Amino acid sequence: MTTPLRLAIIVSSTRDGRFGPVVASWFTGLAERRADLTVTVVDLAETPLPTTITGDPTPEQAAQLAAVTPKLAEADAFVVVTPEYNHSYPAALKNAIDWHFTQWRAKPVGFVSYGGISGGLRAVEHLRQVFAELHAVTVRDTVSFHNAHGRFDDGVPKDPEACERAAGVMLDQVAWWARALRDANARTPYAA
Repeated sequence: MTTPLRLAIIVSSTRDGRFGPVVASWFTGLAERRADLTVTVVDLAETPLPTTITGDPTPEQAAQLAAVTPKLAEADAFVVVTPEYNHSYPAALKNAIDWHFTQWRAKPVGFVSYGGISGGLRAVEHLRQVFAELHAVTVRDTVSFHNAHGRFDDGVPKDPEACERAAGVMLDQVAWWARALRDANARTPYAA
């Protein structure tokens, strides 16, 4: 049997009263049902990172990074759960991305977005460009919740069948890329 893929789910919103944990909890439950995945959740609100990058990390910054960096490094793939703030993604996510480089390299990234009328898709489009610069591979299909607060009832989407189908397609793509890239890296390490 193939070794399960290690999926890191990143909850990117850190605001008080955030809706991200509702979306992330639902999605994490779906991902954990899959035999081909082991799941780790990295909630940026629970693992605050340094906000100033000035060369090598100070001892205090290194301690903050130690809560996140190994989880990202060990992952074979990522799914970012993100809201849309001002037509883009949260500053905490940009900070987490910028503190890390090799951890993203040659790994797939999927997206679960939520927000107002656009469902967070403008944040996803910005993130695709950022992850391309980091030599990560973003998958085409996403899970998107427009007017997200009204789309959930007791932590579950009101249209669970369609939402689970979309999540399944995206996770299949993430798993395919993760397996292909993990195997390729084992044969020939990726050179940036």
